[in-house]
Amino acid sequence: MPAQQAPTGDNNTGDNVGDNNAGADDRDKPQPSLWERLDRPSPAPRTTLTPHRIAEAAVALADAEGLDAVTMRRLATALGVAPMAAYRYVSGKDELIDLMVDFVYGQLPLDTPAAGWREAMHSLAVHLRAMSLAHPWITRAATPFSLGPNQLAVPERAFAALAERGLDADTTMAIFRTVAIYVHGSSATEVALQDLRRARGWSDGDETRAGLAPRMTYLMGTGRYPAYQRYMEQATRKDDPDWHFTTGLDCVLDGIAVHFGI
Repeated sequence: MPAQQAPTGDNNTGDNVGDNNAGADDRDKPQPSLWERLDRPSPAPRTTLTPHRIAEAAVALADAEGLDAVTMRRLATALGVAPMAAYRYVSGKDELIDLMVDFVYGQLPLDTPAAGWREAMHSLAVHLRAMSLAHPWITRAATPFSLGPNQLAVPERAFAALAERGLDADTTMAIFRTVAIYVHGSSATEVALQDLRRARGWSDGDETRAGLAPRMTYLMGTGRYPAYQRYMEQATRKDDPDWHFTTGLDCVLDGIAVHFGI
């Protein structure tokens, strides 16, 4: 559906002061959100261009070339439509990114059965991480304030799983945010490592360590980091991100369970 535009007023000479003030009042009113506009039935027959097609094409472009490659012109080319066609649904790139984020969140399997709050939170965390690794740009694009319908379905699922524990609303949100922040931080670190390797042409952990060796050799040689030195010499899971993620997640969930007695 077309984005709502502020009234432009009549081309008069300025005599109709009341009408001019009414137009200013209309412009000051909050405009309907992207999701409200898309939920409204279209008065005209829908074309082959839909919000789903727009989001799908934009996500494919971002997955292949990064978020910065997504422009309204590039999107139009990918869809085979006129450059202005997508503006029927989104007002610009900010709303396009909102649509992309919500499209990706809509692919999460939130209906997976879970036996209790911990299994539900663990499942959510694992799926959110997988989403971030499959669409690395989303660690930049998605925020807790994007407020799309599919994105809001994630805390909805978490809150429902925690409801059986008799927690108050603030505690429920604190638990969800703790898990979500852990997932975001862990995933963003993995994405940053992938970006670094891609930029430097390093294919694996051995090449990464070799590339960083001059810097690390100097720093370890100062003798100021003996604990980190022991880690470097003794660690056997440096290249096992799945183990690091699940171990950290278990620590978070264990801490929640003990702290709140749930």
